[in-house]
Amino acid sequence: MSLETKSTTAKQYRIEEYFIKEEPFYLPLGDEIQIFEAAYAQKVPVLLKGPTGCGKTRFVEYMAYKLGQKDALCASEDGGIPLVTVACHDDLTASDLVGRYLLEGDSTKWVDGPLTRAVKAGAICYLDEIVEARKDTTVLIHPLTDHRRFLPIEKKGEVVEANDGFLLVISYNPGYQSVLKDLKHSTRQRFAAIDFTHPPRELEKEIIQHEASTSPEIAGELAKLGEKVRNLREYGLEEGVGTRLLIYAARMIEAGVSPRRAAEVSVVAALTDDAEIQRSLREVVSAIFE
Repeated sequence: MSLETKSTTAKQYRIEEYFIKEEPFYLPLGDEIQIFEAAYAQKVPVLLKGPTGCGKTRFVEYMAYKLGQKDALCASEDGGIPLVTVACHDDLTASDLVGRYLLEGDSTKWVDGPLTRAVKAGAICYLDEIVEARKDTTVLIHPLTDHRRFLPIEKKGEVVEANDGFLLVISYNPGYQSVLKDLKHSTRQRFAAIDFTHPPRELEKEIIQHEASTSPEIAGELAKLGEKVRNLREYGLEEGVGTRLLIYAARMIEAGVSPRRAAEVSVVAALTDDAEIQRSLREVVSAIFE
């Protein structure tokens, strides 16, 4: 079956519900902002690697907003570039991304999937935890990650050319990679990769304080807790605590929960079910929140 090439300008296909209306709070750890800006300018797909809760999604949201200030074609009155986010999972099919025909009365109607919408609108499409998706699903993104920059829609017999503003961004957590869940080399080598890690204590303190509207003292103690818990990985903890969980703990404290209890429910119980590791974590919590 031959595929017909289709092209739609971003202004013809606007997706206002995907604009980031307010500037997200983000503190850079290195040169990731400069690298992402260069990748966007040169239409180079981006892979974000890092542990859970270290700020990958927030970074993409921040960049979508920031880049929109410079892009008159895609920017809305509130600023920003549309950001289409897809949480990948085991049952994610090609149709979930591209689109499908749906029954409407006595006929069928084609409905674009999130990836197709992003391609047509010139949006940033963020495929979160890409390794969770089926292997046959991830293959369909390949034509969007090289000089072709098009998306084949086989069910319609069309090839959709990506608008200038389109950028494909994927992420995954190397700590959970395995033989069954890892990026194929044919996929990995189509992206420029940016490594993320947990922020240093002082920077994490600032993030917790801002995100939870808590005191510098509480934020500092929680950042200290995060640093110490991450040092326990060598004792059997699969992954260190993410900044997100520390923010949750701070919010619980602001809601009236004692600091020790807030750390137990937001960090200890959330990280592991192993009784021995939980005991070690509680000792760390007790040493900080006496």
